[in-house]
Amino acid sequence: MSVAHAPAARLSLWPAAAGRVLAGAALLGAVALLPWLTGADPARTVLRARSADQNPTAAELAAVREQLGLDEGPLAHLAHWLGGLPRGDAGVSWVSGEPVMPQVGAALSVSLTLMLGALVVTALVTALVCARTVFLGSRRRLRQDRTGTTAAMLAALPKFLLASVLATVCGVWWRWFPSSGWEGPQSMVLPSLALGIPSGAMLGGLLDQALPAAFHEPWARTAYAVGLPPGSIARNALRRTLPGMLPQLLPTVVALVGGAVAVEKIFNIPGLGRLALEAAVAQDLPVLQTATLALVLLGVGAGVLIRALRHALLGRPLRDGALPTLHRPPLVPPRSLRWITAACSVVLIALVTAGLLRDPLQVDTAARLVAPSLEHPLGTDALGRDLLARLGHGALRTAGVALAVTVVSAVTGLLLGMAPRASAGPTEVVSTLPAVLSGLLIAGVTGPSVWGAACAVCVVGWSPYAAQTAALLEQERASGHIAASVALGAGRLHLLRRHLLPAVLPALLRNALLRLPTAVLVLASLGFLGLGEQPPTPEWGRLLSENQPYAELAPWTVLGPAAALVVLSVLAVTGSALGREKGE
Repeated sequence: MSVAHAPAARLSLWPAAAGRVLAGAALLGAVALLPWLTGADPARTVLRARSADQNPTAAELAAVREQLGLDEGPLAHLAHWLGGLPRGDAGVSWVSGEPVMPQVGAALSVSLTLMLGALVVTALVTALVCARTVFLGSRRRLRQDRTGTTAAMLAALPKFLLASVLATVCGVWWRWFPSSGWEGPQSMVLPSLALGIPSGAMLGGLLDQALPAAFHEPWARTAYAVGLPPGSIARNALRRTLPGMLPQLLPTVVALVGGAVAVEKIFNIPGLGRLALEAAVAQDLPVLQTATLALVLLGVGAGVLIRALRHALLGRPLRDGALPTLHRPPLVPPRSLRWITAACSVVLIALVTAGLLRDPLQVDTAARLVAPSLEHPLGTDALGRDLLARLGHGALRTAGVALAVTVVSAVTGLLLGMAPRASAGPTEVVSTLPAVLSGLLIAGVTGPSVWGAACAVCVVGWSPYAAQTAALLEQERASGHIAASVALGAGRLHLLRRHLLPAVLPALLRNALLRLPTAVLVLASLGFLGLGEQPPTPEWGRLLSENQPYAELAPWTVLGPAAALVVLSVLAVTGSALGREKGE
């Protein structure tokens, strides 16, 4: 049977391969147009990056245009760059004049090392989040559901804020590890923690919600009845649930290669994300194109590897269409669920109401960086503005834009994930790209605005949901009850409405709620670079970005917005769990 199906299997690989090629080509083409899309003079931008000359003469600009061949247009540059790649020649930097390939190679090696360190921390945190469920489930003692607050709190921690705290406390005060630079294995400890803790919490929350269904399967009950050790039951349950979570490694951990820009800046790490951002800002096209190509190849390679690992874990039942469906058992909701939801709601409503009664734009230079007091309950920022007022006035805008971005990204990912052969390539390509690059491309067309930044996040934000949808649908289609429904005459619409969507939507919703704070922070990073929400508009992510340099001197400037973000994340997760409880 395997021989008969081999040609069909080879044919099924073509849509994914074509999708990878087309998505990579489209991205490289868009990057090649960046200097012409922005509307700014590329010669002026490059000259300013070279010498910080704010007012270059016409002769200097003409010399730069002639030197770089800007008058030839983007297609000529792209063709020349592609022609040199087979010889290992990616050109020279427009800013420094040095060969590009050694720069990108060195930055990529640093980022891959950092990614591996973050992956280790991610695995450890994921294991800690799931430890209770694994222990109780393998012993048939899992009776009570989890609120998910721990995972939500850790997942909502801003990576750049966590990096600043770790650098200050563990690097400067206690001198345990280097707080800056990239000199040896010790230099990767703190940045790996800053990147891995939120990522591990997110993946751990998803896995923790999937494990009870695996422990509820008939094989688990039989294994326990015949006396198999708990360790063996736990391993088989993890083997059953990990394939559904593995695709999240691509946009969550592998994407750190290009998306860890803030952490790389804080720890002064010469990584690929930082190099790509600096090249994009300076419009250093050869460096940016080569860095983008490296990210594309990394995403495709990691996607193929993860897919092969998934198929190896699921094994023959996936190939033969004999995979049992995971059904989450009815668990007793924890008593604290309602209390936590109510407490988070009261805290947010109180903060927003109190903040709306104050002026968020009033500047008092005599009250700069004032500690919390009765007059200023959350303190003031570097300009003397009341942080409670800015937090309250920015709440609706922050939550509204982030929720809209999350909904659009999730729906887009769901629709694309339902066509996995066509969307596999674009998903792998987009997964590793930093949102900053998308923001620069969109801002070049629409100009900087909050909705332009929201579109930029949506352009790259759908990939986690598409990867998750494709993985869960593949497993669901390989289940026996789908084959039975088809044999009984069920049509595609019936299968979609009664079997496929119910198997995907709960996990997709959980993923979206855990990623809601991430949308806030990505929007903030774009606004901080001048591509999104413009000051002095109050917005939670912007409050974190603006006050991050003062975190050591005045920690209250970031604690308020960070705490509000954590409370919002916990409220989203517990509110969803409460809704699921009522639905059951």
